[in-house]
Amino acid sequence: MAAATQGPQLAADAVPAQVKVRSEEPCDLRCARKMADPELEAIRQRRMQELMAQRGGANQQNAGQQKAQEDAKQEAEERRQMMLAQILSSEARERLSRIALVKPDKARGVEDVLLRAAQTGGISEKVSEERLISLLEQINTQTSKQTKVTIQRRRSVLDDDD
Repeated sequence: MAAATQGPQLAADAVPAQVKVRSEEPCDLRCARKMADPELEAIRQRRMQELMAQRGGANQQNAGQQKAQEDAKQEAEERRQMMLAQILSSEARERLSRIALVKPDKARGVEDVLLRAAQTGGISEKVSEERLISLLEQINTQTSKQTKVTIQRRRSVLDDDD
């Protein structure tokens, strides 16, 4: 009985050793190929450095372009706010800023309408809160969307409406 139990254990120990030897051979061959050709390794290193330099240079250019774009956007926004401050009374500005907190797109649209009117000469004096409210009501009536609800009932095969 003891010999029978030792036999399978020896066979089990022998199999992993063979598998282990086989798995090490390809790694040794790959490592030997890398070490055998130092010129190839030097070329790879130079190419990697070139690629990294190109990527680094592109990132610096992109960063500079992004910074310039952000500066231009910020400057345009500052000019926009200055023009709105000249056009709107303080109460109207407060109301518009509260609207912007809830519906930024709508507030931006109202600002655009006001700025266009000011540029074309449609606004001769500061816009009061009442005038802003009437403008908002006009915009609401123009842009109001009708909601239509359609109910589709699925009829079951078992239901009979006879």
